[in-house]
Amino acid sequence: MSSSIPFERYDEEFLSLTEQVTSKLRSLDPSTSGGAPPPSSAEADVKMAHNLLLQADDLLKQMGLEARGVDDASVKRDLLGKVRVCKTRLANLRDDYEAAKSNVERSSLGLGDIESGRGGGSSASGKQRLLSNSEQLQSQSDTLANARSIMAETESVALEITEELGRHRETISSAHGRVRQVTGMTNRARRIVQSMSRREVQQKLILYGVAGTIMIVFLMLIYSMFK
Repeated sequence: MSSSIPFERYDEEFLSLTEQVTSKLRSLDPSTSGGAPPPSSAEADVKMAHNLLLQADDLLKQMGLEARGVDDASVKRDLLGKVRVCKTRLANLRDDYEAAKSNVERSSLGLGDIESGRGGGSSASGKQRLLSNSEQLQSQSDTLANARSIMAETESVALEITEELGRHRETISSAHGRVRQVTGMTNRARRIVQSMSRREVQQKLILYGVAGTIMIVFLMLIYSMFK
């Protein structure tokens, strides 16, 4: 069980990173932070959340390597299950991050139009185009997030299949070993039977020889008596 200690440390560090990301994203939500943060503060929080997500992703890869390197099959299965849970949590945080980032960008674009003082239909049209572009970027981000989630699920399924194949390989190897043992026992039994058959033939030949000798001696005695 000592081999799982490094994994537990990674797990604790991963939890700390994700909690920090959640805190940064919560500060960007006006409904939970008591109002929209200043643009400079919001951009700093977005950047910090992005860096924390990168650290969490690197740590998760290390957790996967650590889990796959465990020899005990049951412990390995439990650790890989924890890795899958962490992957799901990280994917959800990425989605929340993309949504918060999009909101910050929209707010920044809106403030830029107000501060520039541009009025009339041209300003409204430009803002609409910017918002439309922002929505398209958000849609692309959502698509990428879904693709990452699908890739994570595919990787989890591949790991499960690899583990299952490993267990089947062990079962087949064990069966082959038992077959070899049975084959060896059968060969030994056949050699024993052959040896017993040879001894039986030898004993019969000896018995026939003794009987023949006795018969000859008996006939000679009878012949000498009547001579």
